[in-house]
Amino acid sequence: MSILDKLFGHDETPRTKPAKPDIAMQKVLDTLAELGGKPIETLTPEEARRQPTPTDAVKKILQDTVGDEDPTMGVHTRDITITGAAGPLQARVYTTDPEITDLKPLVVYFHGGGFVIADLDVYDGGPRGIARMADVVVLSVHYRQAPEDKFPAAHDDAVAAWRWALENAQTIGGDPRRIAVMGESAGGNLAINVSIAARDQGLTPPAHQVLVYPLVGNDLNNESYVENADAKPLNKAMIEWFVGHTFADKTQTEDPRVNVVGAADLSGLPSSTLIMAEIDPLRTEGEQLAERLEASGVDVRHKTFNGSTHEFFGMGLVVPDAAVAQTFAAHELKRAFGTAILPI
Repeated sequence: MSILDKLFGHDETPRTKPAKPDIAMQKVLDTLAELGGKPIETLTPEEARRQPTPTDAVKKILQDTVGDEDPTMGVHTRDITITGAAGPLQARVYTTDPEITDLKPLVVYFHGGGFVIADLDVYDGGPRGIARMADVVVLSVHYRQAPEDKFPAAHDDAVAAWRWALENAQTIGGDPRRIAVMGESAGGNLAINVSIAARDQGLTPPAHQVLVYPLVGNDLNNESYVENADAKPLNKAMIEWFVGHTFADKTQTEDPRVNVVGAADLSGLPSSTLIMAEIDPLRTEGEQLAERLEASGVDVRHKTFNGSTHEFFGMGLVVPDAAVAQTFAAHELKRAFGTAILPI
């Protein structure tokens, strides 16, 4: 077993029930509770979009520990507009080199939120950390959301964003020969569907895909759904709420773009990094996806982080395991791009 496997390999240790967050993760959850948000599943989409988020909890912790300083990690951002499937889309460019002195590998990133809530601000920590740790340009893309625009609007926008990136990478400092795709939660679903669409539509494929606790199944009664039915910040009732707003009919969740682990053809996809959280209804389907990708001949590395919850990935400044997860993802991106420094 290599050092990397020891650091980042899949943890086979049996889980205790119920699993408990580690100290740093619990601090975020406690802070989120103090912000007084209401259960998402009891709200309208408009109300849900105004609720405190885990990102707000992280900001509160940082304010309490480092004052008003903005922890940018040396990453510069600028907001742009790109072409979607049915009109313009908001996007944000993350880079450590705003003057574009040299083209860097590009990562096209899709945020989570169950296809209904969240935006570029809520999911800032992940792209920022990857831009810093992997030394890449990150293009974080917003997309049409339900219920205003139901399935498959977000999927169509994701593929359109990939086409835009292929054609316009250099305008944002990205190398068009080295582009990967990445997403968290619902965004992880969009990311793998970009890879599938690129294969099926004859587009330049991603050099790599990073899927962070991806939504890739439609079985709401599997092991992790049962274990984490009442988990925070994501639970079964919330996912049922997302499903109800995203799809015109629940039978649409059988579509291969949604039930990726049960219905999609995974052959010929790019090398993949999968990151899951133990305390997460989506854990089981993410682990199943890793197994299915491997069975389809895809080069896969994956890790489930015990003691962490859904949404932990972007919390690298306050949750140690999130920093480890970002380091893992960054290393695998560097390996795919050929920019990793290997030992002699």
